[in-house]
Amino acid sequence: MSTPLQLQSLTKRYTPRGEPAVRDVSLSVPAGELLALVGESGSGKTTLLRLISGLERPDQGSIRIGERTVAAPGAWLPPEARNVGMVFQDGALFPHLTVARNIRYGLRGIPKTRQTEKIDTLLCLVGLDGFQHRYPHELSGGERQRLAVVRALAPEPAVVLLDEPFSSLDPALRRSLRTDIHRILRELNTTAILVTHDTDDALYVGDRVAVFRNGCIEQIDSPANVYHHPVNGYVARLFGNANAVGAHWIRPEDMELLAAYAPETHPVVIQEIRDAGRHREILVTPQEVTPPDTWILHDTNTPNLKPGNTGWVRLKP
Repeated sequence: MSTPLQLQSLTKRYTPRGEPAVRDVSLSVPAGELLALVGESGSGKTTLLRLISGLERPDQGSIRIGERTVAAPGAWLPPEARNVGMVFQDGALFPHLTVARNIRYGLRGIPKTRQTEKIDTLLCLVGLDGFQHRYPHELSGGERQRLAVVRALAPEPAVVLLDEPFSSLDPALRRSLRTDIHRILRELNTTAILVTHDTDDALYVGDRVAVFRNGCIEQIDSPANVYHHPVNGYVARLFGNANAVGAHWIRPEDMELLAAYAPETHPVVIQEIRDAGRHREILVTPQEVTPPDTWILHDTNTPNLKPGNTGWVRLKP
């Protein structure tokens, strides 16, 4: 399998003596993979995207896109020469150009009839067929982001970079657009990197999820492994509540509360029970853990226990 993108020991500082925004990052993205890069604000994930696109120069390391080294000591290609598509948070569309002309802008150099065929095909793919002569201000937020994705995909870049493309949308539209963009990228077998601070976006879109922290990748793995088998407490808690059980981090929904002793259970004291809608959130104190800790459980069928009662917790079969 080819590797459209390879990063080797990439480092970037914004001030000579400051902490690196990106610190010695090495990464390979195989063809057709959707990589989700997730992290908190200031973690360095957007800087990494800007380095790949050519909007920033690395202080150390190299970037290879396809068969070309685009950044390395003594080598540098500007953004327009890198064969990379970019989708920004606000879409960055040309407001004075129609939908069709926004897309056509990146197709210069191919016959006009072929441009029109490609524009019509892509707009049909994203549900914007018939919108060719509209302007960006005549589109909804979701439609503008679909157009931004199509414009990035039209020149058939080696890699598409998506920088927080859903963050300005309301939750319902966000979920809908996330589903649509995932489908589009998959249908076109596009190699893409999605940068997001939203863990749901990362888990839904990514074939792999890379967790970024302080300029470094803490863990990179499948969504299931990052969620259920985090390498440390930071990764565990980034994706929601997690309980430290020995050397492992266990999700609340993977544990169950019993009213009586059973094999392989831990005795706990119920501290608090909260109604969270889809489930009840139960705070318990395990009796065999030192130093004292608090576990959070999610349960839809909690036994008849109240705060102050003793219960028994085990991993779900």
